[in-house]
Amino acid sequence: MDLVLWRHAEAHDAPAGGSDLARALTPKGIKQAMRVASWLNAHLPEDTRICCSPARRTVQTVEHLARAYQLEPSVAPDASPLALRALVGWPGQGGTTLVVGHQPTLGQVVAQLMGLQAAECSIKKGAVWWLRHRLRDGVGQTVLVAVHNPDWS
Repeated sequence: MDLVLWRHAEAHDAPAGGSDLARALTPKGIKQAMRVASWLNAHLPEDTRICCSPARRTVQTVEHLARAYQLEPSVAPDASPLALRALVGWPGQGGTTLVVGHQPTLGQVVAQLMGLQAAECSIKKGAVWWLRHRLRDGVGQTVLVAVHNPDWS
């Protein structure tokens, strides 16, 4: 199974008393989303399952892929890493799943799957972390396939 974690691109701060879910991408965030979407479209299999937080900034990020996606409340801000892993069926489900979500959840999932000492890994806004589960001599392993920075061309 491949699990691709994409943190939403740069977004405006919520206005005082405003909804966190309504935050929109900044002009820089739009450029980040476009660049990363181009990279993902060049590398993701056509049958990739795409799950997206219902927050406006994640929807604006994933829409640059121009692929079908499903909104998933289980990856909204402050979602639990356990809920995200259950949603994607890690590690047993085959195929590739892309999740567009938030910190700290995405970083917590990376830390858990990679066996890091820290409780979470910092994931830059707009960045992609691509993880793969494989069996080696009957033992499950998590392999880091790629990390893509949104500021790279």
